[in-house]
Amino acid sequence: MTTFEVSLFLPYTVDFHEPTPSQRPVAPPRLASVLGRTELNDVHEKPSLFSTATPPRTPAAINHEEFFSQVQPSAATHFLKPHDPRFLVRSDSHVPEWGPAGGIIFNQPQSTADPAPPDTILKYAKTLEAANAANARARSSGKNTKPSRSQSRDPRWGAEWTVEPAIQGNGGLANAVQAGVRSGALGDVLSVGLIGFPTDSLDEARKQEIEEKLENEYDALTVYVSDSDLDGHYAHYCKTILWPVFHYQIPDHPKSKAYEDHSWVYYVNLNQAFADKIVANYKRGDVIWVHDYHLLLVPNMIRKKLPDAQIGFFLHTAFPSSEVFRCLAVRNQLLEGILGANLVCFQIKEYAHHFLQTCSRILGVEAVEDGVQLDQRFVNVWSLPIGIDPKSLMQAREEADVVEWIKVMQERYAGKHLIVARDKLDNIRGVRQKLLAFELFLNKYPEWREKVVLIQVATSTTENADLAATVSEIVTRIDAVHSTLAHQPLVFLRQDIAFSQYLALLSVADCLMITSLREGMNLTCHEFVICQDGKMSDKKHGPIILSEFTGSAAVFEGYELAVNPWDYQKCADAIKIALEMDESEKERRYTKLREVVMRNTGEHWCEALGKQLAKVYDEHSRRNTMSVPRLPVSQLSARYKKANKRLFVLDYEGTLTSYGAVNNTVLTSPQKVIDVLNDLVADEKNHVYVMSGRTLEELELIFGRVPGLGLIAENGCFLREINTDDWIEFTDSEKTANWMQAVGKILQYYVERVEGSWVEQKHSSIIFHLEKADEQDAARQAGDCADHINDACEHQRVRAIPIKDAVVIEPIDFNKSTAVAHIVHRIEKNEKPDFMFVAGNDRDDEILFRWAKELDDKKEIPSIMTVCVGNRNTAAMATLTQGTTGLVNVLNKLLKLSES
Repeated sequence: MTTFEVSLFLPYTVDFHEPTPSQRPVAPPRLASVLGRTELNDVHEKPSLFSTATPPRTPAAINHEEFFSQVQPSAATHFLKPHDPRFLVRSDSHVPEWGPAGGIIFNQPQSTADPAPPDTILKYAKTLEAANAANARARSSGKNTKPSRSQSRDPRWGAEWTVEPAIQGNGGLANAVQAGVRSGALGDVLSVGLIGFPTDSLDEARKQEIEEKLENEYDALTVYVSDSDLDGHYAHYCKTILWPVFHYQIPDHPKSKAYEDHSWVYYVNLNQAFADKIVANYKRGDVIWVHDYHLLLVPNMIRKKLPDAQIGFFLHTAFPSSEVFRCLAVRNQLLEGILGANLVCFQIKEYAHHFLQTCSRILGVEAVEDGVQLDQRFVNVWSLPIGIDPKSLMQAREEADVVEWIKVMQERYAGKHLIVARDKLDNIRGVRQKLLAFELFLNKYPEWREKVVLIQVATSTTENADLAATVSEIVTRIDAVHSTLAHQPLVFLRQDIAFSQYLALLSVADCLMITSLREGMNLTCHEFVICQDGKMSDKKHGPIILSEFTGSAAVFEGYELAVNPWDYQKCADAIKIALEMDESEKERRYTKLREVVMRNTGEHWCEALGKQLAKVYDEHSRRNTMSVPRLPVSQLSARYKKANKRLFVLDYEGTLTSYGAVNNTVLTSPQKVIDVLNDLVADEKNHVYVMSGRTLEELELIFGRVPGLGLIAENGCFLREINTDDWIEFTDSEKTANWMQAVGKILQYYVERVEGSWVEQKHSSIIFHLEKADEQDAARQAGDCADHINDACEHQRVRAIPIKDAVVIEPIDFNKSTAVAHIVHRIEKNEKPDFMFVAGNDRDDEILFRWAKELDDKKEIPSIMTVCVGNRNTAAMATLTQGTTGLVNVLNKLLKLSES
């Protein structure tokens, strides 16, 4: 069995060795756009994040920047073979680093993609119109308007080349997979992804040569896409639309591109290329893990070709609320793509909850606590935070260059309290908010001005001139007001630092400060915890100031100093608390933080994900219609005849009889059903119950001709036991009246909005009917209505479930299984049934099937048979595809056994 680890970039790339480094071309703006690199004017120039002129810096600032740029890349991060125990990359290296201080500049082809279309919709429309006209003229004249691929090829890419560990991609994932392989949690792993640079300039022979080497020697499958697909997918759709929306940055300005723009087709093309590559290499029994927002469509694309494949999807970013996600023009396609997986997993429960709500609201499907019920299958939803590889990190921290840099930094900043931070300079990471809070701290607490230094590393990112200018202004102001000849409180590095310096910086810091405005797991703080626990001479155990909007804040259990990045006063106060914290409090917090980090490791993440996917896949396989056996009538007959006490629990509509009009005032049941029930009840060995979503008055009217029949009304909220006229009400009537009044007001709003809709109120549940409304409008309103009610009634133990043409609002704590459990537990021990037969056909019955399965596993009743009437995926032990007629025939056969 092979596990496919599918992410946008492979953990490896290629370096072409000709021409020599001094002759290597500088990456033009288009390549920077494709890979998210900062444009450089000179290959030897230090990278700058500022597209505008950088303000003059003080001599101290220049010295600090030169101080941090002296080191070369650490051997711990480069030139190592796969699965080497020392193989470790930056956990947050989602995009390439560029420049001498950031790592190696690989000699690779440039992009041949056309320039990006204009930002605004109007300009884009005009561009399309002009392009279409030009193409039409070219076709009429018989001219080819685009150069052939061979014209753009460069002979330099036929030179000698080597495979190197990549400097782009999901570093946290790469480290976790490596840890999983070494520990044995993962077996054979096959990485699937892009090679990390545009490939149109390579000829087919070179591509095949690279592909074969990566597959044979590095267990990596290379996906090739055109430069235009790569550019449109990554630089445009992912970075301009998905990334901001997933992090609550809704583009609402005139240049907004959050519409279904030109880049969507490139996103689809790249996802399809990934799916095709996986399908072509898949073998039965393989496991497929798809990672992150770049590949949201891949699970469903694979599912269409491989219906029985074992597919997991993990999102490494935040997932927004339904109000934000619904802004996407292609929201349905993205959700349906994700739901092609068997297991959809998120970093924390909040993101999983948002996903479930979004599916309910936008797709109108039933979303329960542990997953989404689709028409023919169930998709499990789970949360599990990714972690780091502490063992490898501790080994890397013992490297000679790291130890040397720790000593150098301790000497450099002797007598100072160091606050450290490393972030991308974008609108998500909150660097501007952090600097403003630090400035406020210096103004508010002047006694700390000469004692503290904030070292802010701003890593490479795509250009953002407005943010860069604002940050530059803040940095200049802090330098001008608070710097002296002897002390500079802010070291702002407009470049990344080498991995060895990064580890050393985390080791000598007194505090780590992360102020992301929205982020998934920030593994920098996990690495900080490990680096703080060195030898006795350099143990620090410093606290972490952490934004409450990060996934890491949800797993650190309050032992960090949580802050709202927008509350500058509280952030400034948190800095003071961190710096003045006594050693015992530091130790207490650090001990708990380390427990969390050591518990949620990358190795544990791999192992737990694998077990959970295997578990849910096994459940799905058992519930699949093709896997559930037909009802074994002969075996059932033998059990029935042998039993002394029998319990029948039969669903009514859709099981004993076909569905009828809900608002029909004349309630009837086919005579053959009444006859079968009367015959079953006549046998003193049988206890027979009929369950339904109808009210108790309706059931009494329908089954008044069957004396001795037990009834379960409103899907388990009411029970009338056999041989009695009294009803047991499980719900609290006062609480029910309260939530019904609140829900009634909400429903009135939707009734007025949806023509043809109406409300049916029962004793313990409400149904919002939409069967007469416009189909498209009804589906949208049903999701909105269910989402609205679930938010408003979360603490009242009520849930709203969108079903076909309706929304059902019912209690969470009572269902058919709780009613049947009451029946079983009320029966005297010597009267316990030794045979139980349960038949149903709908979602409400699945809960009962699962409960019966648990009962069967405990052997509390010797013989249990559950049967699903119809054709759907089910937790029942058997199916009856002949429908209601088939069930009546089976019951008649059992009755004949009694007579004989």
